[in-house]
Amino acid sequence: MTLLGPADVRQLAERLGIRPTKQLGQNFVHDPNTVRRIVRAAELAPDDVVLEVGPGLGSLTLALLEAGNAVCAVEIDPPLAAALPETVRQYCPEQAGRLTVIAGDALRVDLGGVKPTALVANLPYNVAVPVVLHLLASVPSLRRGLVMVQKEVADRLTAGPGSRVYGVPSVKLAWYATARQAGKVPASVFWPVPNVESGLVGFETHEAVDADRAKTFAVIDAAFAQRRKTLRAALAGWAGGPVQAERALRAAGVDPGLRGEQLTVEDFTRIASQRGPANPPG
Repeated sequence: MTLLGPADVRQLAERLGIRPTKQLGQNFVHDPNTVRRIVRAAELAPDDVVLEVGPGLGSLTLALLEAGNAVCAVEIDPPLAAALPETVRQYCPEQAGRLTVIAGDALRVDLGGVKPTALVANLPYNVAVPVVLHLLASVPSLRRGLVMVQKEVADRLTAGPGSRVYGVPSVKLAWYATARQAGKVPASVFWPVPNVESGLVGFETHEAVDADRAKTFAVIDAAFAQRRKTLRAALAGWAGGPVQAERALRAAGVDPGLRGEQLTVEDFTRIASQRGPANPPG
């Protein structure tokens, strides 16, 4: 089986009239070794059904099919979505039946009867965090994932309490899954070459937290909206005042003098159980 190299990627783009756009965050991987490394890092089981967001010209798609997994690819760019099945038939005809392509926005798309168990994707940097959190919330069949994102975003998603970059993405991902750093990806393997480095984030989902997600996420948002303030001050608006915030924090066993970046997701769930309205999860 042949994967897409630099010449293949450029020829495909030229034939389709595709010019990568910053608006859609399009940077196409053109190195076969890189996409195979991504598939290995995903640690897929033979029966995993893979959800790929933003397949683009199909570099990663072909590597996933080469590994023997069924792939449901969601592509927002109509010409790319229309061309992907033909690309697979050309480069990987024996696996073409394992591919399902859905044209649409991953933040809104209906997967129909497909129940993917793994998310593997080269995500557009500007929507990476919202896409990951939305899919984990809306696709309960997901068990694991491996996403390529901007290195800075990878650091945030995998940070633990006390880290300088620990924040809202870190805690909200921890609600759903245990995350890990899975390697770096150089800018040179993309066309066009981005001006940032990329990182791989792997995750394994865990049992649902026994708490109200909307209330917990509201507390997380409030705590990090003013991250330099103590929790007593940062949660005053959420609780109805600093006195009420301190009361809720002490009831949850949390020091009111701490800051949000020092708390685990379990700490936030205990705080949220004390009081506060439910806001839509983000």
